[in-house]
Amino acid sequence: MALIYGSLFQSSNPVHAFQLNGEGGFIPLDVNASATQQSPFWLHYDYKNRESEQWIQNSELFSEQVKAALCGHAGRWRILRVGDGILLTLQTLNTNAGQRPEQLVAFRVFINSRLIISSRHRKVNSLDSVIIDLQEGVGAQSTGDWLVEVADAITDEISDFTDTLHERLIGMEDTILNGEIPERGELALLRKQIIVIRRYMAPQRDMLARLATEKLLWIDDTDRRRLQEISDRLGRCIEDLDGFVSRTAIMSDEITNMMTEMMNRRIYTMSLLAMIFLPTTFLTGLFGVNLAGIPGSEFRFAFSVFCLLLAVLIGTVFWWLRKSRWL
Repeated sequence: MALIYGSLFQSSNPVHAFQLNGEGGFIPLDVNASATQQSPFWLHYDYKNRESEQWIQNSELFSEQVKAALCGHAGRWRILRVGDGILLTLQTLNTNAGQRPEQLVAFRVFINSRLIISSRHRKVNSLDSVIIDLQEGVGAQSTGDWLVEVADAITDEISDFTDTLHERLIGMEDTILNGEIPERGELALLRKQIIVIRRYMAPQRDMLARLATEKLLWIDDTDRRRLQEISDRLGRCIEDLDGFVSRTAIMSDEITNMMTEMMNRRIYTMSLLAMIFLPTTFLTGLFGVNLAGIPGSEFRFAFSVFCLLLAVLIGTVFWWLRKSRWL
């Protein structure tokens, strides 16, 4: 197997370039350093950077499939065996400022026993915890360990966001139980976030489960067990999200019923008002015609008596509605 030196990456302009020291920490990548299984390289790129993209395309370290993936031309989900390494595409929440979490961030990884090449365009904040652990000397000690740490960081982020969705869901359910309707668009946004996260995390769970069974020498039994545990944890998050979808559907039906009930109540009230004033409307229309012979036109108190009769009529209709339990 050909040696890989740090000088190969001099013109690649990575976001960061580390060499793991095999003890949970890292050292800056030196041009004279060589990648080994005990001290692998990790280079992270922005594939929209022109220098990085050109270097990836011109590098002899990768096949055409790997180049296409690292440059952002591959599909959403992929796990592909490439020699003694693998190529995979991972999705995580978009926690960048001014963007919504469900607008997921994808990053591609090519990894083998001596080399980790990852690429993205939008910042992947999940990797911050992995880098912090390396800075503190308690991080990944090998490429297999690095893969587990990244999968764990992503799943932790998904799990925390699932808990946040659950709290929002409970708050909205309490609002509905109190007879109030949530603000317009709030339920739709919550439902969209749940469905999108579930849609993208299900294939990722299967991908992690497959990684746990891949026969790769640089993934030991401990890493396999941890990958399976992470896959199971992500599966539990997906099960929770499935339950959330059902609960949002129930809430949507309840909101529809509440709005229908409110509309029916208003229509009923208006119908009762029309019923109360219908006789008076008829009489005022009848006596309002400008024709000769209107009864009482010569009587001084005719208008007052007419108004009194209208009031008595309204009261009579109102009493009848109450007695009939329409009010």
